Amino acid sequence: MHKLLMFNDEKLLRRSLTHRSYVNENPGENGDNERLEFLGDAILNFVSGEYLYRVHPELGEDEMTRRRAALVDERQLAKFATEVGLDFRMRLGQGAIRDGGYQNPNLLSSTFEAVVGAYYLDHDRDIEALRPLVEQLFNSVPPEVMIVRSNVDSKNKFQEFAQANDATIPKYVTEQIGGADHAPEFASRVYVGNKLYGEGKGRNKRDAEKQAAEDAMSKLKKRSLL
Repeated sequence: MHKLLMFNDEKLLRRSLTHRSYVNENPGENGDNERLEFLGDAILNFVSGEYLYRVHPELGEDEMTRRRAALVDERQLAKFATEVGLDFRMRLGQGAIRDGGYQNPNLLSSTFEAVVGAYYLDHDRDIEALRPLVEQLFNSVPPEVMIVRSNVDSKNKFQEFAQANDATIPKYVTEQIGGADHAPEFASRVYVGNKLYGEGKGRNKRDAEKQAAEDAMSKLKKRSLL
């Protein structure tokens, strides 16, 4: 068993593996992993940023931002989840399982974030207990993969455009618009100031916001502004 799944509090591990689709089908279950997912997302963003700052002193802010996004994007976190053995440990509802939930990148990445958040809590909120396990996974990502992904990060590219032209950070307004518990659909709009630049949809907030950024970039190119 991977060390990231070795907990003192087995109930906390159980919670981190429990998707809301499982809770919906098992009303006696004591909660899902969404709050832990939120915590894990914040931790991974910090740890990945500090990791890049320390390991790559030659990189500037923009490139570190792009590489951080590549390290914690849905595809990469889903791969990490599989590497540590989360795929068939996720506790999913039968509907989610029938729809291929054990291979669903969204469910895998979200569960990985939840496990990271839970591991942090289980080890007395000591990020140093977590850091070597996460950095071992970061080290497994080939540099060329990270560079390629960082070069196509539409959200970062659009942010660079906005800051260069308006000195303003884009704002994303994202909400769930439908879908099942195990396969939600989100819509996102991206604004610079009060001006709408792009819209997008996706199976999670990240994808919806990425699509909105890509829509914004496409419109800018059509207007010869890029």
